[in-house]
Amino acid sequence: MKKLNWAILGPGLIAKDFASAILEANGEIYAVGSRSYDRALDFAKKYDISKAYGDYEEMLRDELIDVVYISTPHSNHYEYIMMALKYNKHVICEKAIVLNRKQLDNIIVLARKKNLVVAEAMTIFHMPLFKELKRIVGQGKIGDIKMINVSFGSCKEYDVTNRFFNKELAGGALFDIGSYALSITRLFLSVEPNEIISTVKKFETGVDEQSGIILKNEKDEMAVVTLAMRSKLPKRTVIAGDLGYITIDDYPRADEAVITYIDGRLEKIKYGDKSKALLYEVEDMNESVLNTDRAEELNSLTLSKDVLTIMDEVRKQWDISYGKAEEAEV
Repeated sequence: MKKLNWAILGPGLIAKDFASAILEANGEIYAVGSRSYDRALDFAKKYDISKAYGDYEEMLRDELIDVVYISTPHSNHYEYIMMALKYNKHVICEKAIVLNRKQLDNIIVLARKKNLVVAEAMTIFHMPLFKELKRIVGQGKIGDIKMINVSFGSCKEYDVTNRFFNKELAGGALFDIGSYALSITRLFLSVEPNEIISTVKKFETGVDEQSGIILKNEKDEMAVVTLAMRSKLPKRTVIAGDLGYITIDDYPRADEAVITYIDGRLEKIKYGDKSKALLYEVEDMNESVLNTDRAEELNSLTLSKDVLTIMDEVRKQWDISYGKAEEAEV
């Protein structure tokens, strides 16, 4: 089987962990690109990468690159994904993949035209535990899904200059931690929500600081999502059916869950290894590119699209937009 030539666009903090995952799955990384050649070169030396580039487009012109991992701030994901597709690269991009549904629709059109794979590096869509829990739910072990409850509170230090609070960089809880909460919610709703009610408390810079989001779909499945960026909340998901419920703690990178049945019995489910969360993303991407028969099965862009649709609606309700970054067209 062919070994893919991977490239990293944006050697930031998360890219270090992702580079280790590529090396574990692939054995080597072909190229890294940064706006600073010295930074790219330092990263290349650390991870034994063949090529270092000080310009993103110059790197993407390299015809030997097969797959690009994008780890820049999400405010410019759209620009770089479209650029990578222009140069015929498969792409896996950090969450949130882009800023709105329209941007993702444009990406999907171009990717299909060029027969390229695009995926979101969202751990929840690739962790073995969630694939197993989907199977368990599908078997009816907890009955029909009635309610999903998801919380995530990350107490960020007060700093109005930090990107988490910067409206121009699409800061706020929704895109930082809400992408996880809404992704796991959509994963276990059997169809997309068609009713969305929300409320928000804004930070002084105009981004969302904390919020409550209620979702309901045509099957009367409901979800309540609680987000906070200046107070600590457990990263917990509860998926409730009429025969029992599943509890998942630390769900962004989980390998354990507990089923509580209505008679009080407990069943522990352990699948995968949370320390290998990024490795699972790399493996799924390799399989999607190399095995076209499994590409649609492994690709989660439909879920990503539904998450962005929810985000579009709640931000409309909150009157929050991200200016030029959101309006970008390539």
